[in-house]
Amino acid sequence: MLLKDIRDYQILFLGLFLVLGIGTRDWTLRPELIGVAIATSLATQWILSLVTGKEQMANLRSALITSLGLSLLLRADCWTTMAIAAVIAIASKFIFQVGDKHFFNPTNFGIISALILTPDAWVSPGQWGEEWWYGLLFAGTGGMILQRVGRWDTTAAFLGSYSLLEAIRNLWLGWTWDVYWHRLMSGSLLLFALFMITDPRSIPNSRIGRVVWAICIAGLTFILRNYFFISTAVFWALFALAPLTILLDVLWLAPRFSWQEADEEAGTELLLVQTRFIASPNDSSRL
Repeated sequence: MLLKDIRDYQILFLGLFLVLGIGTRDWTLRPELIGVAIATSLATQWILSLVTGKEQMANLRSALITSLGLSLLLRADCWTTMAIAAVIAIASKFIFQVGDKHFFNPTNFGIISALILTPDAWVSPGQWGEEWWYGLLFAGTGGMILQRVGRWDTTAAFLGSYSLLEAIRNLWLGWTWDVYWHRLMSGSLLLFALFMITDPRSIPNSRIGRVVWAICIAGLTFILRNYFFISTAVFWALFALAPLTILLDVLWLAPRFSWQEADEEAGTELLLVQTRFIASPNDSSRL
């Protein structure tokens, strides 16, 4: 059934963002590149799942999410660059594993690989501008996903620590608060914080591990952006610190996230709410 899996919501929202970006932001994004990203990601997922003997159909949702993420964030002049990014992104899930868990975010890994290996790939962090309603849209849709997967702590730790570091720097330099808000009101930053850094399959399993991990990424992002002047600092920080997940999972043991369990928990909660709603009129009639 449609929208039974939490990832269905992610696919719906990312697809909405893609249409919205093309329609309202005048992106120079060619439709054929989107098609290449989607087709290549799905084909790579299916082939590698078949080769490794893993169930492939259940993971096609994740491959589609990766392709939509690449279409949203990565820009290229040639279709082969997008294909290379998609293949590497999906392959990273099968190659970089510890205990049957991949620790690199596939979309982020594909982006960084394309930036390193190809001459025509780039990322535009300011592509969403600074309109407030984009932020509300991202926060609302991202909040729905995080509420169901239980990863609000990661987003809060990242945005909270990064905002604090930027505030301290702003005060130290004596800048106006307009500069501070300008550096934080970025649609790409919110997309990263709500949809990429919170991937439950590649981030630390324990809450304390996720908080420590997110704070480290925020600190490295701050350093790369303000002292090395790298506009794509968030992506490089996530790429560099992704292996830290392995150590944090060893230090703080916790059950590994499962999409099936999350769906079952969400379904149980919805059933309880519906039961209480139906029972409430009967209860009140007895008074």
